Amino acid sequence: MKNEIQKYIKKSIEAKEEIIHSDSILSSVDTAVHFIVEAYKNNKKVLFAGNGGSAADAQHLAAELVSKFNLDRPALNAIALTTN
Repeated sequence: MKNEIQKYIKKSIEAKEEIIHSDSILSSVDTAVHFIVEAYKNNKKVLFAGNGGSAADAQHLAAELVSKFNLDRPALNAIALTTN
């Protein structure tokens, strides 16, 4: 079982390494962040959508923005269209 766990962790690391070395992916992330920041600067909300596993990711992202956890900040307006 330990070998299987290590294999999946290594795959996760490899995916992240690919992202940090890909100008194309980083550019896409930068563009998305720009639009999200601009939305919040203009008192808008961020909508997330997906199907299957990406629906769960959409829900998680929205929850991260709405929930404050231990942070001293107002909740950010976000909706996961897969559940809301």
